[in-house]
Amino acid sequence: MTTTPITPAQAGFDTREMVVVHRGLRRESRLLIELVGAVEPGDTARAKVLAEHFALYRLGLHGHHTGEDELLWPPLLARVDLEAESVLRMEAQHERVADSLAVAERLATTWAAGAGVTERDALVAALVEHRAALIEHLDDEESELLPLAQRLLTAAEWHAMGEHFVESTPKPQILLLLGIVLEDATDHERAQMLGGLPLPARLIWYTVGRPMYARMVRRVRG
Repeated sequence: MTTTPITPAQAGFDTREMVVVHRGLRRESRLLIELVGAVEPGDTARAKVLAEHFALYRLGLHGHHTGEDELLWPPLLARVDLEAESVLRMEAQHERVADSLAVAERLATTWAAGAGVTERDALVAALVEHRAALIEHLDDEESELLPLAQRLLTAAEWHAMGEHFVESTPKPQILLLLGIVLEDATDHERAQMLGGLPLPARLIWYTVGRPMYARMVRRVRG
């Protein structure tokens, strides 16, 4: 049995914005596998570009999950009973995702130095394993955790995760990570997410962030 739920109208926030974030993570984790696997042996310039992109992806995913670890799980666990097993399972999934990221990070560093075929294939295998752990977690989070959060969290508690991410992430990277999130968003989702930003932040996105992200995409995807 849970505590008395907070209805969406009372909550004043929409957890579906996290689905948009997840969409970007799903795409980038897939593209990394494809792009790394296509690099010719010895092409260290290309390997360096993709290793840097992996570092950006890792930064974004780590920041996203750290916010959940610190600000999402504790209030949920304090308010659930039967659903505690689901929350604890997703906490454990975070650890598996983090472990797989750490393995891929080590292999990406090694591969970028010489772009060897053995190192490339080892990195691809690690990225495949990472993506499997990630997708399992995202699927569970969207089907089980988000409805729970919508019922049991306050708007302040939910928005604290986004504030934590902004405060803990270097500003240039925030613009690129915002681009990752917005790329596959619908027009409505994009307007909703940008509409939640202060006007100066929106202006920075349109004048600096959007062209910066477009340049990054051309560089990374070729």
